[in-house]
Amino acid sequence: AGRRGWLSGEAVAAEAALARRRLDELGAVRAGPGVALRRGRRAFGELPSLGRGSGKLLAGLSHDTRIVGLAAAGADPHIWLDPLKAAEMAATMAGALSSVDPANAALYRTNAERLGARLVLLEAEIRRILAPVSGVPYLVFHDAYSQFQQRFGLAARGAVALHAERPPGARRISALRRSIVEMKIACVFTEPQFTPALAKTLIEGTAARLGVLDPLGVDLKPGPGHYPVLMRGLAESLLSCLGANG
Repeated sequence: AGRRGWLSGEAVAAEAALARRRLDELGAVRAGPGVALRRGRRAFGELPSLGRGSGKLLAGLSHDTRIVGLAAAGADPHIWLDPLKAAEMAATMAGALSSVDPANAALYRTNAERLGARLVLLEAEIRRILAPVSGVPYLVFHDAYSQFQQRFGLAARGAVALHAERPPGARRISALRRSIVEMKIACVFTEPQFTPALAKTLIEGTAARLGVLDPLGVDLKPGPGHYPVLMRGLAESLLSCLGANG
């Protein structure tokens, strides 16, 4: 842990914070989760299995804060990468907020329903974008995309890093290079928080290309439009690299 380009404990905490912020944005409610927390500090949305970072995020919340689970224990915590599960998250959040702020329950429910309808359209749009490359094999840098890949039927063939905080050793790197050739991997995708040196080493001398995926939208402007821009960005990055296969 702590090596340059790999997720340290602090980076995991940052990832968890961004995930929580995205959940707030998904609510798309002007008097939303932040207001509910300030009024009663009794409702809080949290993803499971976020590692060491989650404890830091929960520190400082009042003792009567109620933790609202948004995914099953042990599930891939990157649930926001599936637009239809994101809609389910928004509905869960609206229900939790309504229970602690009943005066605004109708507003929460209406906004969650409107958001859900938009996310159904977004899912269909992304499915159309990715259809031409759904069968093209690729590798991602760490295992953050199972929700996205399953929803859109993509041909992911695994992740470079088995553990986000530990880079692969020489034996795994050698095995990955063989797999890239044998499985005819079209692209290896890295992420903004990782240095690309290892990915470049993996594809050197192969026909694979290097791409970048950003599941957190780190450089995107926060706000109601953040989520659809993030999701379209993932789809377009995949299409750009995988589509080069023709």
